[in-house]
Parts: sequence; C-alpha cells; structure tokens
Amino acid sequence: MGFSMIFTVCSALLLLSSSSANAQTASPPSFSPTPAPAPAPDFVNLTDLLTVAGPFHTFLSYLQSTKVIDTFQNQANNTEEGVTIFVPKDSAFSAQKKPSLSNLTADQLKSLILFHGLPHYYSLAEFRNLSLQNPIPTFAGGQFSLNFTDVSGTIHIGSGWTNTKVSSSVHSSDPVAVYQVDKLLLPEAIFGTDIPPTPAPAPAPDIAPAADAPSDVIDGRAAPSSEPKPSSSHRIINWGILIHIVLGISGGFLF
Repeated sequence: MGFSMIFTVCSALLLLSSSSANAQTASPPSFSPTPAPAPAPDFVNLTDLLTVAGPFHTFLSYLQSTKVIDTFQNQANNTEEGVTIFVPKDSAFSAQKKPSLSNLTADQLKSLILFHGLPHYYSLAEFRNLSLQNPIPTFAGGQFSLNFTDVSGTIHIGSGWTNTKVSSSVHSSDPVAVYQVDKLLLPEAIFGTDIPPTPAPAPAPDIAPAADAPSDVIDGRAAPSSEPKPSSSHRIINWGILIHIVLGISGGFLF
C-alpha cells in the first residue's frame, strides 16, 4: 500500500516536470505582419479646382447641370489617357450675345460643354505637335473637333465660330490639364456653317499732313507771295540813295 502511494506520487512529479520542460522548450508561434493597405490615389477633384481656381462659376454650373462633370471626372480618375479641359471665364459667357445659348436644347447644351474637353492629357508643350494633327476630336465626338495652332508658344484654338487662345494654365499635372480661354468654343455642328464675317478693323483717322511750305499754285492760279511788298517810303529812300550816288560820280568828272 505504501509502495503504491510512493509510486503514484513519483509518477505525478515526473509528468509535471516533463510538461514544464516541454513548455519551456516549445517555440512561440510566429505571426507574419499584415501588409498595410495601399494608399488611395490622389485624384484631382474638378469641382473643387474650378470653384477656387478662378472666375469659372458659370462654366462649372453648366458642367454640373449637364452632368458633364461626371464624364470628365471619370476620365481623369479611371483611365490612363487623362483629360484636357478648356474653361471659359465668366466674362466670356456675359459677352456671348449671338448666337445665344438660351435657344439650345438640353442635348445641344450638353454637346457644347463636352466640346470643351479632350479625352487625353496634353501639356502646353505637346500642343506644338498636336497642331500638325488637326482636326482633334473632343468628348462631343463626331463632327465636334478643334483646330490648334502654335504661334510663338501661344496656343490658338479654332472651332469655326470661335478663334481664341489659351490665356493661362489653371492646372497641368498628368492626368488633368485645365486651361483658361477667353471665349466660348462654338461648334459648327450646333450653330451651322453660316458664320458671320469677322468685323473689319476700324479705319485709321484721316490726318492731313503738315505743309512744309505754302503752295505756289491754288486752283490753277499763282498763289500770292507771302513775302511783304516794299512800301512807297522804302522806294523813295532807295531813289534818294541812287540820286546821291549819281551826283557824286558826276561831280568827280567835273573836277
């Protein structure tokens, strides 16, 4: 009985010691670190940009009302091509009298706003080569195209109805380029090809050249001389001098 008790106690001690030894020698489980999520791409918010960049409130309101802002933003965020937008100033809309935008249908107005964008990012330096590929298609597609000309580094844009130029760069960093223009881009596909002629420049005022000298002939007749005529008293003095000279010479002969 006592021997069984001793055996039981010794067995328990051996089991406890072996368990503690195994616990000490067992290596802790390793956990691989979870990779950090990739940072979200830094997209350009076109609405915020046009709100603070300049006097583009009218164009921005048309972008939003026609939903074209979504088309441009999707092109910037989700394509490798990028987007180029030509933004007229508020003053360009107030100066636009004929043709009027108020007579356009909803589809025509949307096409007009799409006409101000190119489905590709272009830096200013790239327009020099782009001018060799005219005409350039726009987001409006079809017959809605633009012509570009580089004149000593200044980009001129022609749309049939409109001839304007890029007056400043609002934002130009791939994939978004926004350039300010001084006029609306009016397409022939909406307003037709009956383009009114460009007003001729005002003639220079007629300025009569300054006369160097009075003319000698007026209406075929000799003009009166401007030199003063000798007076009668002047003629009498001259005759008196001449008589004295003659008398002096005569007296010389007599003596």
